[in-house]
Amino acid sequence: MKVRQHGRAGAAVVATAGLLLCGGSLSGCAGGGAAAEDARSGADAVGVLRQAAGALVRAGSSKARTSMEMATGGTRVTIRGEGVYDYRGPLGRLKVTLPQDPAGTEGHRPITELLAPGALFMKNRGAGVPADKWVRVDTTTLSDGNLVTGGATDPFAAAELLRGVRRATYVGRTEVAGTPVRHYRGVADIGLAARSASAGNRRPLRAAAKGFATAEVPFDAYLDDEGRVRKVRHRFSFVNGEQRTTVAVASTTLLYDFGTPAEVRLPADGDIYAGKIAPR
Repeated sequence: MKVRQHGRAGAAVVATAGLLLCGGSLSGCAGGGAAAEDARSGADAVGVLRQAAGALVRAGSSKARTSMEMATGGTRVTIRGEGVYDYRGPLGRLKVTLPQDPAGTEGHRPITELLAPGALFMKNRGAGVPADKWVRVDTTTLSDGNLVTGGATDPFAAAELLRGVRRATYVGRTEVAGTPVRHYRGVADIGLAARSASAGNRRPLRAAAKGFATAEVPFDAYLDDEGRVRKVRHRFSFVNGEQRTTVAVASTTLLYDFGTPAEVRLPADGDIYAGKIAPR
């Protein structure tokens, strides 16, 4: 059994503002500072985004919410997740809620997912798996690198995709859940991200670079003043193996409450189901 925990850092940042005389115009002085900040943010958008995953490691941990929208053949479904993530592990835990069936009734109990380097553990998987057992999936063998399979993109993998930014533009300042952020828009290359990713995400991202319909992933990313991802939305495209139809996926990850305790316990070998699993 493996335990990783990261506690809340006990540091506070205090900002003080002084009165600046700037040609006799306070508004002109503030505007100039904002314009200069925007210019700096836009000048090296690619470089700023490629460092976002590292900023999460320095933050240590956070809470996370995920949303995955899939659309194919006129049908659209949304899968939602919520949990915590230890970026130094890296290990995460999400409770993933599947959509209701067409009749409006719950199709499945929430699935508990544990995210670890190279592995995805699922409980309440159904399909003949005992309720007290976990299913382990080797994410290095998945054609999407578990960016889609689990119904939630691994939050750290979502950030590490930004290591592969090919081109990006700075859109401007906005807010995410009340937090001031900088909004960037661009395209990341999964293969390039794999070459720069942490050891745990390198092989899954390599698999995804080969398995998706295109290795280029459009994104919108929102970073706070410390360079941490507060929200990122990726748009994936892959080919359904059975029907050979293209499936469009929009995956959104929201990160908040940085420094929150994030304890993740991986299941013991005896708690992992070794039998046959029926397809969902």
